[in-house]
Amino acid sequence: MVVFAVQNRKALILPSFEERLYKYITGIVQNQGQKLLAINGTTDHIHIFFGMKPTCRLSDLVRDIKSDSSVFIKENKLSRFKFNWQEGYGAFSYSYSQKQDVIEYVMNQKKHHKKRTFRQEYLDFLKKFNVDYNEKYLFDFFD
Repeated sequence: MVVFAVQNRKALILPSFEERLYKYITGIVQNQGQKLLAINGTTDHIHIFFGMKPTCRLSDLVRDIKSDSSVFIKENKLSRFKFNWQEGYGAFSYSYSQKQDVIEYVMNQKKHHKKRTFRQEYLDFLKKFNVDYNEKYLFDFFD
């Protein structure tokens, strides 16, 4: 699963175009031969859960998703504001036995974020996966 945010965590992913954006990103993932399992998020970040073939370079896939979807938003004038994804992303790997739980988690993002901020969620991921991190390399959080 990958997680990334809108630049400066601005709430720019509006319900009016969210579904179109997710379908577009699904097409990017599928065109690169990967299997999208779930995509969802909130106004300021998204989670994408997909099955990845060993020949796929994650950094290339995420780069293409972020750059192509950003162009899609701009060309279709979906946001009144300048839209960019924030630099960086989080990537977390799950076993096949966890697949359904992760799909449910991704699909319930809006519900989760009524109780927890993106910052809390992301730091919990880092702790759960025992990732050592330096605060200066994390997303720019504005809570």
